[in-house]
Amino acid sequence: MHPARQYRTGKVLAAALLLAMAAPSARAQFNIQMPWVGDTAAKADVVEGNVSLVRDGSLWAVSAGDSIQARQVIVTGPDGYASFQVSDGSTFEVFPNSRVTFRANPGNWRDLVDVWLGRIRVHIQKLGGQPNPNRVHTPTAVISVRGTTFDISVDDDDETTHVAVEEGQVAVEHRLMPRDGDPKILNAGDELVVYRNAPLSAMRRLDRGRVMQYLADAVWQILVRTPRLPGGGGGVPTSVPTPPTGGGLPGDTGATPPPPPPPPPPPPGGN
Repeated sequence: MHPARQYRTGKVLAAALLLAMAAPSARAQFNIQMPWVGDTAAKADVVEGNVSLVRDGSLWAVSAGDSIQARQVIVTGPDGYASFQVSDGSTFEVFPNSRVTFRANPGNWRDLVDVWLGRIRVHIQKLGGQPNPNRVHTPTAVISVRGTTFDISVDDDDETTHVAVEEGQVAVEHRLMPRDGDPKILNAGDELVVYRNAPLSAMRRLDRGRVMQYLADAVWQILVRTPRLPGGGGGVPTSVPTPPTGGGLPGDTGATPPPPPPPPPPPPGGN
C-alpha cells in the first residue's frame, strides 16, 4: 500500500476507534442530563372511581401506586379520575368518560399522551428552568409544549378538539391538514377549537369568567366522582362500597375486601 494511502487509512481507523470509545460516555451523559429518556412508565398518584387499563380486550382496575406502561390505554368511567406522573415530574390528569393512550409512540420520548375521547389536564415540568418539549395528540390536533399547563377535550364523535392554556405557551397544528399554514401559538388565557374538516379557527382569549368556570368545572368533577354517604348526607365515605357481584374489575385492589364466603355445610350425622 502506498505510504500516503496507508497514513489516511490509519487516521480513519483511529477516528472510528475514538468514536466507539466515546459513544458509551456520551450516551451516559445524555441520560444523566435527561433521565426520563428510556423511562416509559407513569405512576398513578391519585385514583378515584372507575379507572381501568385495557388488557387483551378486558378492563383491569387501576389503583394508586400502579405503574402504567407505554402503549397502555387508560379508560375512565362516569365517576373516574386519575392523576399520573412521569419521571421528569410532568403530570397528566384524566377526567371522567375519557379514553387516552400513554406514550403510543415509545420510540419518541416527546410524545406523551394520545387523547381519543374526553378531557385531560397536562402540566409539563420545566427542567432547571429550561424548556421540556412534549407533544399531545388528538384525532384532529397535535399540541406541542415546552413547559406549561393546559386543558384538552375531545368530543364524542372525534370531530373537534378544544385546547385551553392556563399558563405558559403551546403550539397547535391541524393533524389532518398538515399544510394549514403555521402552527397557532397559544399563550396563557388563550383557547382554540380544532375542527376535523376545517382549517384552524382563529384563537380567542379566555375572559376571567371563563377561566374561573374551567377551574370550577374541574373542582366539581372531582367532588361528584365520589359517592356520597348513605341517607343523602354530604361528605366522602372512608371506603368505597363493594360493587355488586360481577361488577368488579380484574386486578381491583380497593380497600374494601369482598365479604367472606359462607361456611361449608356440616357433615352428615352432625359429626
